[in-house]
Amino acid sequence: MKLLPIPHWPLAAVFGLLLASAVQGGINLQIGNNFPGATLYTDAFTVPPDSDGAVGPSNFVVFVNGRFSVFDKVSAAKVQTMSDAAFWANAGVNLTGLSISDTRVIFDPLSGRWFASQVDFNPSDEVSNRFLLAVSATADPTGTWNGLAWPADPGGSFADFPRLGLDAKGVYLTGNQFDGSGNFLGVLLTSIPKADLLLATPTVTNRTTTGLMSESARGFSLQPAVNFNPTNNAEFVLSTESDGTDFLTHTNLLGFTVQNADTATASFTASSDIVVPGYFVPFNPPQPDGQNTLDDGDVRIGSYAMQVGDDVYATHAVQNGPRAVIRWYRIGASNQMLRESGTISDTNLDLFYPSVAVNTNGFVVIGFNGCSTNTFISSYAVAGRTVDGVTVFSDKVLLQAGAANYEVAPAGDNRWGDYSTTTVDTSNPSHFWTVQEYPSSANIWSVAVTEMIVTETPPVLNIAATGGQLQLSWPTNEAGFALQSATNLSPPVAWSAVTNAVAIAGTNNFVTVNNSAVMSYFRLVW
Repeated sequence: MKLLPIPHWPLAAVFGLLLASAVQGGINLQIGNNFPGATLYTDAFTVPPDSDGAVGPSNFVVFVNGRFSVFDKVSAAKVQTMSDAAFWANAGVNLTGLSISDTRVIFDPLSGRWFASQVDFNPSDEVSNRFLLAVSATADPTGTWNGLAWPADPGGSFADFPRLGLDAKGVYLTGNQFDGSGNFLGVLLTSIPKADLLLATPTVTNRTTTGLMSESARGFSLQPAVNFNPTNNAEFVLSTESDGTDFLTHTNLLGFTVQNADTATASFTASSDIVVPGYFVPFNPPQPDGQNTLDDGDVRIGSYAMQVGDDVYATHAVQNGPRAVIRWYRIGASNQMLRESGTISDTNLDLFYPSVAVNTNGFVVIGFNGCSTNTFISSYAVAGRTVDGVTVFSDKVLLQAGAANYEVAPAGDNRWGDYSTTTVDTSNPSHFWTVQEYPSSANIWSVAVTEMIVTETPPVLNIAATGGQLQLSWPTNEAGFALQSATNLSPPVAWSAVTNAVAIAGTNNFVTVNNSAVMSYFRLVW
């Protein structure tokens, strides 16, 4: 259903000379495919699911704890499914006696390959463990994958909550490191030359690992950016000062870069403090049953940080007064300074577990969960756009309504999350996809896969008179719009296509028409 239909209405009128110029439009979000990707006790048996997935050229991959599934992105038909253990076995990784967790998957348009990761562990000791990384042989995720496994920390600590990132030169895995007693020790990052992973027989021999790094120096939960710029020279890595369970207000994020990631001697710059508005750990939100047992996470940046150009977009949940809200950031990768931040809130709902994606046209989508005393946990999204350094978001849109309360534990906290994921279809960048958890029935999690088509309407149409001609212009990133004209607005209006050639200069489309003495009206339609 299209939530905000695009009106076809005149944007400018011309009579001999310029009479009117620009109109600024709003963001439209149309829901496309919307289907369940996995369900507790049907597809998997783990709490929480670690909701993750990504869109590729022809498919959407859902990768949650316990299940790997591939869907046709047009028909939403499930074309392949298997347990996560079977996925790794098929990829050639031996997991005898081991458990696995913390799913991540990315489609990389630069290489035309999929990358997936988890960690394994021995549930009887959890002293040390391995990073698991798989690379598809082609752009088809139902085909062959090649898997690798290696000790996450050469020093022997246990890697938890791994994150996956990539750019033109490298693929990056990070972990929060613990000892055998569950004490937090610090963080680490492993950088792998991407070219080594694209070989017929992938290898991680040339990886560079930071080793254990302290939270005071590097922050908590390192999130390497996902960056599809083919000429990127340095990978940006972002973190929070802590997980927030110290119950203090924090005013810094931390950022550093990975240099020479395409070599066996990658290097890591010192971390910089990125001053941001204060953030505080979110409290457990209420559900309609009156309980406050739902664990909505901490302040770590759990979803991908997305980089387009020199801008890095990231988001997390924080507490703001009586409710949890979504905080988002736009950070300069080169100078590691905050360029913009904002808050998405609701007067009734606590909002949590957000994820962000951005396309090269400046459109931004954030998917997240929300609930309250009169609303079951549901999934939502907001769409926005960054224009001239300012990002403005639409109102939230309901993607999937929750059906019941979620109380899986008889006492104590009920784990939710531990994250959500939003990705952009790089072959059709106005289409965004998000994977969000919701309760499909009492105490049963499901993950909803939702396709969102985002546009702005009406776009800005500018008209300038130059001698005996008029120049009509609009941004090149307003894809799919056509210019029409009419000489009379009395119904029925006879709109006709303007067939004059479209020229591109800088970031604008230009059409030149003769400036006649006849009243003319112009509009852009989609």
